Amino acid sequence: MFQRFSCFSPILSILLSIAFCNATYAIELDEATLTVPLNTSGKTTILTPEQVKRGKRLFNNTCSQCHNGGITKTNPNVGLDPEGLSLATPPRDNIEGLIDYMKNPTSYDGAESIAELHPSIKSAEIFPKMRNLTDDDLFTIAGHILIQPKVVLEKWGGGKIYY
Repeated sequence: MFQRFSCFSPILSILLSIAFCNATYAIELDEATLTVPLNTSGKTTILTPEQVKRGKRLFNNTCSQCHNGGITKTNPNVGLDPEGLSLATPPRDNIEGLIDYMKNPTSYDGAESIAELHPSIKSAEIFPKMRNLTDDDLFTIAGHILIQPKVVLEKWGGGKIYY
């Protein structure tokens, strides 16, 4: 199949391997990896492989321009890593906290709304990518954010040394 393009076959082979791995990684994740905090009271939820796949796609389409790899390009001091999310006010290290943020973002200390600066459901007229997101979409995006530290470890939110 690749004989006509023998000089490209190693590159094509690598790309096909990456594509195959990315398409199937959600299926290979175990229950511990798929279990994420639901709220601040300690309840958890288990994401389905479909939610993981969809969350990744939605995150990449909606959020990755500013949060590629879990960093925050506009403020490198605040990332999407577990510690950064847990220290926010209110804590954003759970599904409900992240959904609340995506609907109505506030400053890191929770003191003021930043809906005019950060894409959100509240400011969908300013940020068109947010217009058609449903609560299920927000749930899967939050799930993606929360499982990434388990999948890519310290790379998630690790900054420019990794990306």
